[in-house]
This record gives sequence, C-alpha cells and structure tokens, in this order.
Amino acid sequence: MDIERINPREWNSSAVACGNLVYLSGIVADDKSLPMKGQTEQVLKKIDAVLAKAGTSKSRILTATVYMADASLKDEMNEAWMAWVDRSNLPARAAVGAVLTPGTLVEIMVCAAK
Repeated sequence: MDIERINPREWNSSAVACGNLVYLSGIVADDKSLPMKGQTEQVLKKIDAVLAKAGTSKSRILTATVYMADASLKDEMNEAWMAWVDRSNLPARAAVGAVLTPGTLVEIMVCAAK
C-alpha cells in the first residue's frame, strides 16, 4: 500500500495518506493575535486546503481532536466549528484542554476518508 506525504516539512507532513485514509497533523493558526474564534476559523480554512490537496473534504472527516490552550473558551471554538462542519456528516470529536505553544489557542487534528 502506497503512502503519500502531503506538504512534507522539516519536522512533519501536513498530512499522510495511506489507502483510503488521510491523517492530518495538528493544524494551528498563523495569526496568533486572533481570539479563539478567529484562530479556529483560520485553522478550519487550513484544514479545508490540506484535505483538498489530499483529494477529500470536510464531509469525509471521520474523527477530530481539538486541543485548546484555555478550555473555558470552548464555546468560542464551537461557534467557528459549527459554522464550518458538515452537519449532515458530523465526525466523532474530542475537545480537550492542553498546553500549547505560546500564543496558540487551538490546534486541530483530523482523520478523513478519501
């Protein structure tokens, strides 16, 4: 079975595809000055782009893990998430508090079917 590495960089790839599955690395916002909702929106746009490059889309997401630097901001993250997610094809999702790189409020990983 072939393995495709999407956007390989020095320390990781944006995603790795194997068979009919695409595993995304944790995606973070580029603009750390944004509030939680803004960072989440930026992350979700980046996820869309990586999924497209892998030949899939958000409607094919199977699982998502959302890491938040401040879990008390979960409602703000959820506002962006619910505006973006394909409500007809909701993935399994966990949202947890975590220590993230300074300035990063949210990091999201997903696994999607091709």
